[in-house]
Amino acid sequence: MTTARSAGLLLFRRTGEGVEVLLGHMGGPFFARRDAGAWTVPKGEYDPDEPAWAAARREFEEELGLPPPEGEAVPLGEVRQSGGKVVTAWAVEGDLDPSSVVPGTFTMEWPPRSGRTREFPELDRVAWFPLERARELIVSAQAAFLDRLTEHSL
Repeated sequence: MTTARSAGLLLFRRTGEGVEVLLGHMGGPFFARRDAGAWTVPKGEYDPDEPAWAAARREFEEELGLPPPEGEAVPLGEVRQSGGKVVTAWAVEGDLDPSSVVPGTFTMEWPPRSGRTREFPELDRVAWFPLERARELIVSAQAAFLDRLTEHSL
């Protein structure tokens, strides 16, 4: 069995109060009532023959409906999430208005064993957070990306 791999972009901006990062709240019924641990770097799975950087840029656009920002890509390395998925991320400085996001969607059977399928947004909310608040909300393994961003340039 091969390990599932995802790649993503962590957008960050500098404000008068410090650095903020853009996170997305995972869509669908499993995360609807959760906040802590339900926010993620915009990311998605890719095949072994696709370069991770290309996948990160493609997934940013698929998840947010907006082109990825140009600018220096800061490698943040990899983390392994609790389910075993390996996530590779880069940080890019940029800005965007969360209200302009048009999220991609996925389809699943819901309610379970009902035989009915429903469509849900990949990310049902997107927002900017100061680093400390982001640490409280992000998927636990991805908090390492925030630490690495801080070490790099902030």
